[in-house]
Amino acid sequence: MYVALALLIAGAAASVLLKKLTLPAAITGVLTGWAVYAADGYTGLLLLATFFILGTAATSWKKSKKRSVQAAAAHQSTRKAGQVIANAGVAAICGVLTLLLPEKKELFQLMIAGSLSAATADTLSSELGMAYGRRFVNILTWKPDEKGQDGVISIEGLLFGIAGSAIIALIANNHFIAIIIAGTIGNLVDSLLGALFERRGYISNDAVNFLNTLTGALTAAIFFMA
Repeated sequence: MYVALALLIAGAAASVLLKKLTLPAAITGVLTGWAVYAADGYTGLLLLATFFILGTAATSWKKSKKRSVQAAAAHQSTRKAGQVIANAGVAAICGVLTLLLPEKKELFQLMIAGSLSAATADTLSSELGMAYGRRFVNILTWKPDEKGQDGVISIEGLLFGIAGSAIIALIANNHFIAIIIAGTIGNLVDSLLGALFERRGYISNDAVNFLNTLTGALTAAIFFMA
């Protein structure tokens, strides 16, 4: 327990020093990580760390190329507390629910993996899709649209997202296909919400990301109960 706490604090401190997280975001990350650890031990921490490392690397990759993309402002490299909650809040909630309903532990562990699969898929799809995508279309109309805009996707971005979900599924080492599907559905829902609501200013990027991870968690739960 103390080792896990020390790892969380050390990781948070390093993230602040490297300007990957603001101080409030780092504190939020420690609390979130502790909730995930309480539910899924070191596997949960590894899932959370994998999302953070992959997401940070993808956000930093070819940053100068992505600076010219209008919607890239939603993918700043220094994360705030709201962004931590948006991406890992559902996992933390599942962690708390595990403590309250220990008989449902396996379900909530799978939901944690599903939510982080969706978060990873979304980040890699958005960031690497902007860098390597060739043809960008609006997810609602399937007509060509400007890359980086909310609700705009590319085949390359979707494939990067699936790869990210597969990495999360490998680490979870359980329900492999379910976790990949959960991440992919969450990612697609993220794009749909972006096109329908975020692009029109009805909801924020943080809200879209939270709903993305919630979709991933609920999709994983459906597979578990099927």
